[in-house]
Amino acid sequence: MNVNEMMPILRRLALEAGDRIMKIYQAEDFEVRTKADASPVTEADEAADALISAGLAKAFPDAAIVTEEQSGTHDLDVKDFFIVDPLDGTKEFVQRRGDFTVNIAWVEDGVPVRGVVYAPAKARLFWTRDDGTSVEEVGPFDKAQPGECRPIHVSTPDESALMVVASKSHRDQATDDYIGKYAVADMTSAGSSLKFCLVATGEADLYPRLGRTMEWDTAAGDAVLRGAGGSVVRFDNHQSLAYGKIGFENPFFIAHAPGVRLMAG
Repeated sequence: MNVNEMMPILRRLALEAGDRIMKIYQAEDFEVRTKADASPVTEADEAADALISAGLAKAFPDAAIVTEEQSGTHDLDVKDFFIVDPLDGTKEFVQRRGDFTVNIAWVEDGVPVRGVVYAPAKARLFWTRDDGTSVEEVGPFDKAQPGECRPIHVSTPDESALMVVASKSHRDQATDDYIGKYAVADMTSAGSSLKFCLVATGEADLYPRLGRTMEWDTAAGDAVLRGAGGSVVRFDNHQSLAYGKIGFENPFFIAHAPGVRLMAG
C-alpha cells in the first residue's frame, strides 16, 4: 500500500460522507434506532458507512476495511487496515449539537499513520499529509483539490495552567477526579473525535478518556494528533495505544501534548 496516494481519496470520501450526513441532519426529522450495545444509530450513520466502504473497496480492493456499522462482520487477521467511524458523535447528531465527525484512518502494524477527521456542521477538516504531518484545511472544501491548509502542532503546555478538553456526552466523576490532579486553567467539553483535534491544534493540552471507546472512535483522531506532535497513551501504563486488538475495544487512554507530565490514575 502506497500511503502517499491514499490521502486525496480519504479526504474526498470524508467530504462526500459529510454532505450525505448534513442532508439528513438538516431534514425535519430522521430515524433513530438503538443498537445491541444500547448506542444510537441513524440513517446518516448507515448512509455514510455505505458510501465510505464502497469508495475504499473500489480504490483499494486488496485492503482490509473495518467500520463501526459493519464491525460484527470482521475477523481481522492483518496488521494493516482501514478503520472507519462514518459518524462519530451520534448523540451530538441526534441532539443537533454539531459536534460530530467523519473519521477514516489507515493503520500499519498497529499504528494509525494516516487519517482524516471532518466535522461537517462546524466546517472543520483535519488530515495528515504525505509526510505524516497534520494540517487543518480552511474551507470551502473542494472535493477534487485541497484548498488552503494550515500546519498544526500541539502546544507547549504551561504545567501550572493546563487547557483540558473532556467528553461532552460521556463525562463522569472518575474523569473529573483525574482532571483534578492537574493545575487546570480552563476546561472545555467537546463531542466525538474533535477532542483529539483540539489537542492537535494546541487549543487543548490534555484529553483523558476514562470510558469505553472502540478503535474506530479514536484511530483517525489519533493519526491527526500524532502528525501534530502529540500522543495517545493507555491510562494504566502510559504506553502508546495500539490498534488491531481482538474485539477492537480500547482501554482507557490519555491524549496529550508531550510537555504534559502525566499523572498516575
